[in-house]
Amino acid sequence: MIDLGYALSRRFPDPPQTDYRTADVAALRRDLFCGDVYLAEGERELSTAWGWVPVLDFAWALCAIVEDLDRDPAGGRAARPQRAEFDFTESTDRLRFVRRFGHVEVTADWTPDEPPLVLSHAGLRREARDFLHDLVADLADLHEDLADNPAVWGLLARYPRL
Repeated sequence: MIDLGYALSRRFPDPPQTDYRTADVAALRRDLFCGDVYLAEGERELSTAWGWVPVLDFAWALCAIVEDLDRDPAGGRAARPQRAEFDFTESTDRLRFVRRFGHVEVTADWTPDEPPLVLSHAGLRREARDFLHDLVADLADLHEDLADNPAVWGLLARYPRL
């Protein structure tokens, strides 16, 4: 079972003057909602422990990555590996994704000796979208003006729950 999660940082709070209703995409993706994220399957987990990862950006990018991994017209029948990366903006570390047939292998630069997490592509797509919607709901509970942000509306419309 795939599990995605996050924890917001107390060390890197959002600026108190932030207007969440009008925050632009750059602020939503890079400057706000910093913390840590994890991706787990069963007992295995890839997680950050830096405190500065923009968690909304991670959820947003993960949904885009899962879609990018499905660009081959053969879809899950494609024998050629399809690759994507998530790079952490304040670090040289990356999460690397390789899709072969219907499975995605996920590795992290900061755990080079660990075998990859092997996830179902369809399961990862579903969990990534659920994670995005749940995260936005949690953040809107903390900052209710966020629910009125047009960029957030567009994001949720682009990646609806499955």
